[in-house]
Amino acid sequence: MRRMLFFNPTYRHGVILVLFAGLCWSSMGLGIRFIETANVWQILFYRSLSLAPFLFLVIAARSGGAPFLVIRKVGVAGLIGGVALVFAFTGGILAIQTTTVANAMFLFAAAPFLAALLGLFILRERVRTATWWAMIVAMTGIAIMVWEGISLGRIGGNIAALVSALGFAVFTITLRWRKVEDMMPTVFLAAIFALAISGVVCLLAGYSLVLPDQDILVAASLGVFQVGAGMVIYTIGSRAVPAAELALLSMTEVVLGPFWVWLFLGETAGIYTLLGGGVLLAAIAGNALSGLRNKPVPIL
Repeated sequence: MRRMLFFNPTYRHGVILVLFAGLCWSSMGLGIRFIETANVWQILFYRSLSLAPFLFLVIAARSGGAPFLVIRKVGVAGLIGGVALVFAFTGGILAIQTTTVANAMFLFAAAPFLAALLGLFILRERVRTATWWAMIVAMTGIAIMVWEGISLGRIGGNIAALVSALGFAVFTITLRWRKVEDMMPTVFLAAIFALAISGVVCLLAGYSLVLPDQDILVAASLGVFQVGAGMVIYTIGSRAVPAAELALLSMTEVVLGPFWVWLFLGETAGIYTLLGGGVLLAAIAGNALSGLRNKPVPIL
């Protein structure tokens, strides 16, 4: 396992790994649909309960047996990013529970544009002209989906999805702020924070942690395979793939998420969700492709 975590992938291997990470992440919607009775806090508790030890073991293997040293290195950026991810995790689960998977996934995809805006105001990062145009197009797609959410009484799910996207955007900015190259320690901290917060909420609100076996198994599987394995695979693959291409490749999560629930459960999306989502994905693709315009593509 340790050799795998340390190998340097070629470009082609990196692309395959990033695509596979998107495949792992795309399973979230289907997993949440298989939950029988658990609410957002109960799901978050058991998902975090499996995610935290999984990532700790991976960090320990990658660090040569010194995981606490690696985790401490992320400092304040890791703490802020971890808290932001708690919002992202919670909003993501709540969104999928209260709206269609397609609607939630498409709105999650707004995170890169929110990160660009936060980077402009917080880090004084320059936003390319092409990105500004892409954000305008993306806002049109988001507006279409939110309008449909309002008309169908699902505005709460849309807001939760946008909160999730904002949480991921803040997480991204904290990594840039302190130039944190390894995301896993911050995600581990997020799992610890989410475990503590969801446990306290369940205790105060009287939500029992005694759940059907299926709910516990599904939530735990989401922690290990959907978030954990996806993060490990993405971290390895992203070493060999340019950032602009990562934005394109990660769209597999958004596309496959609605596909799985349609294939296995027959869940469909409204015409405006598909239209708005298509506009948003086109904006993401256009922005990523413009970033590759003057950059040679590796052929290793």
